[in-house]
Amino acid sequence: MCLAVPGRVLDIGERDGTRMATVDFGGVQKEVCLEYLPDLQVGEYAIVHVGFALQRLDEESARQTLELFAQLGMLQEEFGDPWEQAAQAGGGEWPFADAPDAAPDAAPDGAADGVRGHDAVPAVGAAREEGGR
Repeated sequence: MCLAVPGRVLDIGERDGTRMATVDFGGVQKEVCLEYLPDLQVGEYAIVHVGFALQRLDEESARQTLELFAQLGMLQEEFGDPWEQAAQAGGGEWPFADAPDAAPDAAPDGAADGVRGHDAVPAVGAAREEGGR
């Protein structure tokens, strides 16, 4: 789901002729384009959607919205790690959530590269050797 999320402008600069800002979304910082709000200043809040600041917002409204999104888990959904989210959706646990130094489980069927058994796709060279295209 894509949300329009309120964020606080931390700094403003220019990249390739475009006015850009670093914006804080309740602890997550992202680069945001300010072309639609050229007079937005450091310390102000804006509603941001798909990387564009679209509308100025007062601080209290921004804080209330961020708090509500956090309670509903929507900030994690919007800004969280997509690999972790996929693992959770599949009923599994992301292997690095509790132990960042731990190695992932070994691949089944002896596949050292993590590709599982008969699901593996042969390399391009292998197809040529077998008379393929």
